[in-house]
Amino acid sequence: MKGNIEERACALACYIIENRTTVRAAAKVFGVSKSTVHTEVIK
Repeated sequence: MKGNIEERACALACYIIENRTTVRAAAKVFGVSKSTVHTEVIK
């Protein structure tokens, strides 16, 4: 997952909200760790 951190954070957050999914499921779809999802979305 490369690119602008703000774009990644928005993409992750939108995916989680729109699909009513877990952080682990989003991490699997985006090919990153759950820690990365937490870090990106929180910042």
